Amino acid sequence: MASLTPEQLLAEIEDVIRTMPPRDLIHNDASETLAWIGRATAVMHEWDNIRSTSFNLHIASIHRGTIHDLASGYKGALAMLHQAATELRLNTVGPLSISVEQGGVFDYFDEIRKVIEAAKSDVFFVDPYLDAEFVSRYLPHVTEGAGVRLLGRERMSTLVPAVEMLRQQTGLAIEIRSAGNFHDRFVFIDGQQCYQSGASFKDGARKSPTTLTQITDAFGAVVSTYEQLWSDGEVH
Repeated sequence: MASLTPEQLLAEIEDVIRTMPPRDLIHNDASETLAWIGRATAVMHEWDNIRSTSFNLHIASIHRGTIHDLASGYKGALAMLHQAATELRLNTVGPLSISVEQGGVFDYFDEIRKVIEAAKSDVFFVDPYLDAEFVSRYLPHVTEGAGVRLLGRERMSTLVPAVEMLRQQTGLAIEIRSAGNFHDRFVFIDGQQCYQSGASFKDGARKSPTTLTQITDAFGAVVSTYEQLWSDGEVH
């Protein structure tokens, strides 16, 4: 892969993240799993020959067999993949920042879809206006094996029953909490990435132009704020 440009390498790593096997399957010897490990190891070596040694150790930990080693290795490998993708994105195209014109509802939806499909362990939505329409539009695109957390406020009477029906039909792990005193809209991916929406997720670009912006410099402060709101929130 020596001929890959940074943009091409970024695309490879993002696809590796999207296709990462679930944690309960990654330690088996199926040909698809072994092929993924070979590809992931190659792209991480191309990203950084020295730091890829740590990635290889995480993969080795996954295959040691104990539950603790599996969990630790999986989280470590996933974090390094996200680190590589973020560094490449910042050094090539920069953080994601898009503007969607009024009426561009599919363009907005498609950007959110791509963001949440990259998640492997946790999708955390923060939006006071999460409702049943939001559930049917976005949650079917969450990757199998990833959990979902929803922090809402104003539309709990429609959000909660819609989530309950989706849980019953798909088995998707979804938690719901509500809290006061927040107005922004965010989606956090695997505790590693954060995107701010200029509009409520269910209304993006429907009535007015909007934006979707990746938060990088203030990521630590933002994630800490909303994880605290989640911890203090009312469980539904």
